Amino acid sequence: MKEANETEYWIEILHKSEYINDEQYDSIIVDCKEIIKLLIASINTLNKNNY
Repeated sequence: MKEANETEYWIEILHKSEYINDEQYDSIIVDCKEIIKLLIASINTLNKNNY
């Protein structure tokens, strides 16, 4: 989860610095956010099953 959040941060930096364009950013950030959602759901399921 930490790495996914850090990746999102760096993608934002790359976009703001214009290292990647809007099209690249839009494509990458959607994937990154989807991975974060999946990780959150997995963590929540794990926590729910342990209690």
